[in-house]
Amino acid sequence: MSTVIEARNVHFHYTPGVPVLTDVTLSIGPGATAIIGQNGAGKSTFVRLLNGLLKPVSGTILVNGVDTRTQTVASLARTVGLVFQNPSDQLFKSRVIDEVMFGPLNLGFSRDEAEARAREALAQVGLQGVETRNPYDLGLAERKLVTIASVLAMGTSVIILDEPTIAQDHAGVRRLGAIVDELAAAGRTVITITHDMNFVARHFRRVVVFGQGRVLADGDAASVFSRPDILHQTGLEAPQITRLAQALALGETPLTVEQFVDLVRRRLSGSA
Repeated sequence: MSTVIEARNVHFHYTPGVPVLTDVTLSIGPGATAIIGQNGAGKSTFVRLLNGLLKPVSGTILVNGVDTRTQTVASLARTVGLVFQNPSDQLFKSRVIDEVMFGPLNLGFSRDEAEARAREALAQVGLQGVETRNPYDLGLAERKLVTIASVLAMGTSVIILDEPTIAQDHAGVRRLGAIVDELAAAGRTVITITHDMNFVARHFRRVVVFGQGRVLADGDAASVFSRPDILHQTGLEAPQITRLAQALALGETPLTVEQFVDLVRRRLSGSA
C-alpha cells in the first residue's frame, strides 16, 4: 500500500506542559481508515495537523512526501479536504451553491466547471433542489451534508470526515456509507473520526484507536473490535452484533448483521 500521509513521532500541545498528542507515528494510504477514541483523545487535533491548520510542536507530518510545515493551508487544501464536526465552523456563504462552489473556484476551476462540480456533489449527498437556499435555513443534518458536498466538489485525493453521521437519519447514514465506499474503491484516502461504531464496522477496513493522545491500536476492524480491553480504555464498545457473537463464543468477529447471520448458518450447518 502506498503511503499518502505519514506522521513521524508527532507531539503537539496547545498549552506547554499539557500534551494533546504524544509520539504519534502513523502511515495512512488509499482506502478507508477510521480513527476512534473518547472525547479528548486527540483525534480532531491530529486531523487538523494533516491539512496544515495546526503544525506539530515536534515530529513531522508528510503529505505525499512533503512536510506540512513547508506548505500553506491553501496549498494543502488541494490535496486534503477536511469536513469539520460542526457545520457552523465551515459555512459562510448565503447560498448553498456558492458555498459548494467556493472550494473549486479557489482551486482555479472556471465558474462553469465549479458550478458543475458543485451540483454533482450536491446530488451525490442527496441535496438537489436546495442550491439557492441559505445554508442556515437548513436543518443540522442538511447543513452537515452541504459541508461534505463542498469538500467532495474539490476532488481532493484525501477526504477527512469529522463525525459525519451526526444528526443523520438511517437513509443519510447509508448514503454517506455509499460515498465512503465509492471514494475508497476509486483509490482515494478517506479518514473519518466518529463514535458511530456501526458506521465504522460497515465501511472502514482499518481502525486506529487513539487514547490520551497516543495510538493504542491499529488494525483491521475485526481485530480491533476483538480487543475489548483496548476499547474499554477509550470508553467505546464494539458494535452490538459483534458483542453478541463474542458473548456466544462463535469464534469469529462479525461486523454486520449479515455477517452474523452467515456465521450462525455456517455453524448450524457444520461448515464452520
